[in-house]
Amino acid sequence: MSTSTYDALKAKVGRRSFLKMAAIATAAGATNALANGGVTRAATAEEVKNPFPGSKKVKTICTACSVGCGIIAEVQNGVWVRQEVAQDHPISLGGHCCKGADMIDMVRSEVRLKHPMVKEGGKWKRLSWDDALDRIANKLKSSHETVGADSAMFLGSAKMSTEQAYYFRKFAAMYGTNNIDHQARI
Repeated sequence: MSTSTYDALKAKVGRRSFLKMAAIATAAGATNALANGGVTRAATAEEVKNPFPGSKKVKTICTACSVGCGIIAEVQNGVWVRQEVAQDHPISLGGHCCKGADMIDMVRSEVRLKHPMVKEGGKWKRLSWDDALDRIANKLKSSHETVGADSAMFLGSAKMSTEQAYYFRKFAAMYGTNNIDHQARI
């Protein structure tokens, strides 16, 4: 971008406008400080030491990808309330990527799909796993018979291990197609 174009695009703020904006920002900051006073309290020493009394720690594996980093999930009343990295885990050695550090938020998300669902008559309906797998198998079979094997596209995932990717590729070949790719390329 040339200098003349840049100068033409720069917003011109006069002294009077700047002072008005500064006054509004100061008022907003002061109002915010007054509104938030007394809302929180300091944690007691016991709360700092043990914020979730009665919880248990469960060693588990991160499912963000196929690496299998270690997580120590703290569970209270069946709810995942906090997590730590597994310092003694042989793969992650006490580390996490940003996805692993956010695993608790993915698990506790209100929009997380937990059961197979189908939309019928404009409304979502919960299915059993057996019914969902039967529907998928029937659609694959019908599509293969009517349109052909290349009517399907198989997409792998970073969550797959090497062995799972091998079997996934074998399944696509058994179906009769070379239409297979990885989600990272989409």
